[in-house]
Amino acid sequence: MTSRSIVLQRIQENLGDSALPERPPVPVVWPPVNPTPEELRSRFVEELRSVHGEPVTVSNWEEAARVLRELAQSAGWSQSLVMDRPLVQDLVSKADLAWETRVLPEDPPARDLADIPVAIIQADYLLADTGSSVVVCERPGERLACYLPPACIVVAEIGQLREHLPALWNELATKAAEPDRRGEFVIITGPSRTADIEKILILGVHGPKRLVVLIVG
Repeated sequence: MTSRSIVLQRIQENLGDSALPERPPVPVVWPPVNPTPEELRSRFVEELRSVHGEPVTVSNWEEAARVLRELAQSAGWSQSLVMDRPLVQDLVSKADLAWETRVLPEDPPARDLADIPVAIIQADYLLADTGSSVVVCERPGERLACYLPPACIVVAEIGQLREHLPALWNELATKAAEPDRRGEFVIITGPSRTADIEKILILGVHGPKRLVVLIVG
């Protein structure tokens, strides 16, 4: 028996025999302050604006539908790519958009989506301290929606706001540890921007040039 065979045999014999290690404690990077939802929303709005994002806060879904219609009319969007998530589907239904809405396929070729001007996606969490949206992308098509269209509208409710990433860590770690979990966690902070060339800030080079975050509640 070769050394390789011996190593593989030992691995196979021990698979499943040992219990999973305990999750390490979350380090206290920033002590939680536990602000109110309104304080979290104000901080998120301030931080997102500072990175050229467009926060929009509304009190109910009827207002959110009106805002979406106004955004579409002012931008001249003729079609959109929509994530198959409850908040997105409810919003699009209420807005009764006069354009083509394409539900996101599971794994579409990027070239098939190249002409779609805007994606409407649902955030799983919002981070107040950086103005970031956390999107759990379970399928390749959902990841494309975060990066490919020139504009991106993120939909979330005020209850999805968290103080910062350490405050969210236990929830993210629990999701990541699920045996059937696939995909990745995408953190979106403002529109795509780079200053590689002569330190001149350019938007939209590696992702959406415009990012709107619509917070309901």
